[in-house]
This record gives sequence, structure tokens and C-alpha cells, in this order.
Amino acid sequence: MITLHHLENSRSQRILWLLEELGVDYEIKLYKRDAKTNLAPKELKAIHPLGKSPLITDDGQVVAESAVIINYLINKYDADKKFSSSDEKSAQQADYWLHFAEGSMMPFLVMTLVFNKIKTAPMPFFARPIARKIADQVMNTFLAPNVENTLRYVEAHLSQNTWFAGETMSAADFQMIFPLEAAMTRSDVASKLPAINAWVEKVHALPAYQAGLKKGGPYDYA
Repeated sequence: MITLHHLENSRSQRILWLLEELGVDYEIKLYKRDAKTNLAPKELKAIHPLGKSPLITDDGQVVAESAVIINYLINKYDADKKFSSSDEKSAQQADYWLHFAEGSMMPFLVMTLVFNKIKTAPMPFFARPIARKIADQVMNTFLAPNVENTLRYVEAHLSQNTWFAGETMSAADFQMIFPLEAAMTRSDVASKLPAINAWVEKVHALPAYQAGLKKGGPYDYA
């Protein structure tokens, strides 16, 4: 049986959605973040040396990285080919957005989170104004423009497509849900883009997504 090593408030929520869509039997092993550092607990390192989530174990095999997990599950368990691309163009789009999520979009969102934390981190009082000024400068001149450019690019694509690879759901949609959910909490621009908002709301309304939420526990992004 598949075991999902599920960290609260993490990328593993998208794997839960996929597992529910596939209708396969699986079990969840839930891990809590450290209350002080917000990092994954050391117990995850017993499964994989990096100690990151998501991870799945299946037939004695450990599979890491969201994109790899998504492709593994679809290739092995999507018997009806619901999430397989029907032509070369949609297959290329599915592959592109599968890698775009973590390669192009998430780095800017993660850096935004980090610099926001710097502004509120404990530090000597005399250093606080300097740290905040540097953080604001980086965010205003580098991060915010890149986040907005990325989001408007996604918005243009979704305004012309039902799903990321066209008219049917694919691996790309399971991968893209997390960065778009994260963007809703880290960018004022995201909430003003109608196609992105409509797509996220559509995903959140899916029975399989809702089932994953119930099984996975609290999730701040939905």
C-alpha cells in the first residue's frame, strides 16, 4: 500500500489531492512542524536523508520530489488514463508547467516568505531598521516585480485554458496548485487576477480535493 509521509501546511497536500483523484488505497503518516523553527521534524530523515515532504513509500520504494511523485503515481495507477495527455502539444504543456511550478515560480515566493520573516525576526534594536530597510529594498525592487510578472504570465495562460495542459486535468495541475495557493498569501497581485482566482476556487471545490483536506488535517492555504 502507498504511504504518504505528509507534513502539515506543505506541498504534500497536492499529493493528497492526486491520491484522492486516482481513487487508490493509501495511508497517511502525519508529521508536525517544529513549533519554533517551523521546519519539518527530524523523523522525516528516517525516510529520506533530506527530511523533506512530500515523500511516498510504495512497494518498498521511497519516492521524493513532488513532480517525480506525481508522475510516478499517474504512470502506475491512472489505469483509465484520466490525466494522460492526448496529443503532443498538451503533453509538452503538462511537462512545462510541471517544472515551471518549482523551477520558476516557487523560488520567488519562498524568497518573499524569507524576507518577510527577516523584517520581524528578533535582533538587536539598532540593527532592526537596517535589516528592515534592506529587506524592503530587496522585496520592492526584485521580488515583487518578479512575482507579479510570473503571476501575470500564469493569468494569461489560464485565461485561455481550462486546465494547465488544455481541456483536461494533467500532472501539471496537481503541481501548480501549491504555488498558486501560496501566492494568495504572499502577493497582493494574486487576489486581483480573475483567471487564477477562478482556477484555484475550481480546484478547491472538487470533491477529491475536499476529501484530501479532511484526511490531511489543517492546511492554511485553503
